[in-house]
Amino acid sequence: MTVSSTTTESPCIRKCCLDDNDICLGCFRTLEQITGWTSFTDKQKRDVLQNCEQKRQQIKLAQSDE
Repeated sequence: MTVSSTTTESPCIRKCCLDDNDICLGCFRTLEQITGWTSFTDKQKRDVLQNCEQKRQQIKLAQSDE
């Protein structure tokens, strides 16, 4: 029997800078998501990544409206 092991890699790009809402402007994770990453399940990590993409798009839209 082969055990399949999938791991979801961190979206960290080593450009950490938190905004006023404690969201990293490099990877768009919250401080809580960053510190808890290693204890999250793969599903939780995928959910975080999906949430990060949504935040990235929202921030990008807000910046284009300025």
